[in-house]
Amino acid sequence: MTKPTEKRIYLTRHAEAEHNVAEDYSIPDAKLTPRGRSQAAALNTATKDTVQATADLLVASGLRRTMSTALDGYPVLRARLDAIGKPLVVLPQLQEVNALPCDTGSDRATLEADSEYAALDLSALTPEWNSKQGFYAASEDAIRARARWVRRWLRARPEARIVVVSHGDFLRYLTAGRNTHAPWANVEVREVTFATDEEDEDAWFVPVKQVAKGGENEPTSSETTA
Repeated sequence: MTKPTEKRIYLTRHAEAEHNVAEDYSIPDAKLTPRGRSQAAALNTATKDTVQATADLLVASGLRRTMSTALDGYPVLRARLDAIGKPLVVLPQLQEVNALPCDTGSDRATLEADSEYAALDLSALTPEWNSKQGFYAASEDAIRARARWVRRWLRARPEARIVVVSHGDFLRYLTAGRNTHAPWANVEVREVTFATDEEDEDAWFVPVKQVAKGGENEPTSSETTA
């Protein structure tokens, strides 16, 4: 198995979604905008000959905007992995941190009825996944624990190169352990690895390099519901 410090994790923020445009956080499970679709297509162009050619696993949050970004932004990778029986992993633990409508995922049945996601395995979206309670609560302790769980899950995976599609705020907790409010551009990709090969509880990341700069990013309040 690949050592943790030899792994490469490609953290990706989703493309522009409806709530990012007008800072309307009341939009339930916000979808990508037309511009967001274009950003995802640009992500594909930027990574199809690099990350998509070498990654061993594709993982995305179960919200619409992250799944759509994974589908439109990493189609070459998805097709290659599907061909060897490793479909996109929809991981509810990657969901955004806030208990707002735009950051609350849809029920599994609703998503399965949407033709865009019909081919995905949504079995991990259990009834409590969008409750914003317990493990998925919006409290600091719960968010930090969830981010730690994701890092440990990634460390335990056998794959050496994993693409992760998530949300701005959760990516901050994932990389810094707190919401630093530092900008993450739409479809920005950052390569990280693990700080140590030891089985430490936190499984902290260390940065390697920026892979894709992403779309125009304005540090407005929408960054806190990314």
